[in-house]
Amino acid sequence: MALTPARTMPGVLELLPLDQVAFQRMLDTIRRNYERFGFLPVETPAIEYADVLLTKTGGETERQVYFVQSTGSLEQGEKPELALRFDLTVPLARYVAEHERDLSFPFRRYQMQRVYRGERAQRGRFREFYQCDIDVIGKDSLSIRYDAELPAVIYSVFRELAIGPFTIQLNNRKLMRGYFESLGVADAEQQMLVLREVDKLDKRGADYVRDTLTGEGFGLAPEAVEKILAFVQVRSTSLQDAFDRLDALGAGPEALEQGRAELKEVLGLIHALGVPETHYALNLSIARGLDYYTGTVYETTLNEHPQIGSICSGGRYENLAGQYTKSHLPGVGISIGLSRLYWQLREAGLVATAQSTVDVLVTQMDEAQLPAYLALAGELRAAGIATEAVLEAGKLGKQFKYADRAGIRFAVVLGEDELAKGVVTVKDLRRGDQFEVARAELVKTLRVELEQAAAMG
Repeated sequence: MALTPARTMPGVLELLPLDQVAFQRMLDTIRRNYERFGFLPVETPAIEYADVLLTKTGGETERQVYFVQSTGSLEQGEKPELALRFDLTVPLARYVAEHERDLSFPFRRYQMQRVYRGERAQRGRFREFYQCDIDVIGKDSLSIRYDAELPAVIYSVFRELAIGPFTIQLNNRKLMRGYFESLGVADAEQQMLVLREVDKLDKRGADYVRDTLTGEGFGLAPEAVEKILAFVQVRSTSLQDAFDRLDALGAGPEALEQGRAELKEVLGLIHALGVPETHYALNLSIARGLDYYTGTVYETTLNEHPQIGSICSGGRYENLAGQYTKSHLPGVGISIGLSRLYWQLREAGLVATAQSTVDVLVTQMDEAQLPAYLALAGELRAAGIATEAVLEAGKLGKQFKYADRAGIRFAVVLGEDELAKGVVTVKDLRRGDQFEVARAELVKTLRVELEQAAAMG
């Protein structure tokens, strides 16, 4: 019988164990910081009803959806009624609408799960990937103060991930739309189209945006386009500089004034929340392409690796679940696309293969002493030390080689001599040295060694 080739489809991130440990630790860091700020976990099914998922989408999103169909339905030629989720926001909207009476508002949730998109296969683009989201959902209203809390969460996450200096960049869609209105772009639909073009500035450049906005599709006056391009070049260098630059925009329509007031309050509160001024800035080019953002918008970038692009983004939306409930549910949220971020960080050399989650290997010198080895392993585990015991006898050198290849730093040897003297030999496979320790002192000694090893990285 011919063997089926072992292969994975393009666009998935399948890692070797020690790389998976590194990825898992990033997940754990993000989760820990989300919970530290009082967010509660939620999980939703990978599969949703297609009509629920696609309620307020279409176009590009619909072309990327994976539809799901059972074998029986396929045989009967039925149209798929189920689909894999393509993000976590639409399932959140359905979840809040469905469980509205049982939730406490403001509802603070975090969700860290895989999502699925039919992306064209290319490096760094994934069809299955982890998103790590937090959102705060209000009932009828939600204070602008929550818009300031999320950058504090972002700062906490990326400071602990220790992947280099970063900047949380903020803008406000109301401010942008009000400024466009002051230049004669008053139609809401045209404002959205201009916003989408402005959002391409970093990728396509100023000349592309200028040509597009003055071209046939838009036909804006060259003077207005130059003012828009000057507007989106605004960047702040400190909190006071941000306030000064906002004031320098001059008076404008109601939307501009409201957006300016919201940005000032948010920027001031971020400072009060303890985020250093070096880590956040006003950036009036940040628009976010998604139409449902209505106020504050965020993008976070690595200062020394701008080519990676945004590593965390999000913003304020006015009505999360309007397609599923008559309740008014405004919210604000952010998302970290962790699979893509991890891949990019690894490519840039900013994350390395992790050490094993196993701390110690208990070797086997004499098969007749297996109960003693198992008792020793049990003693270490009871003390909170992750331990693997060798269950099949073999040459000691081969056992050391296995531990080294598996990334296990410490091996303990309990041979005939050690048993006679009441000691255990501890071998540090990374440093290549070994020492004896009294059996009664083994746990305490290993804890010290592990703490020192962790401190030295």
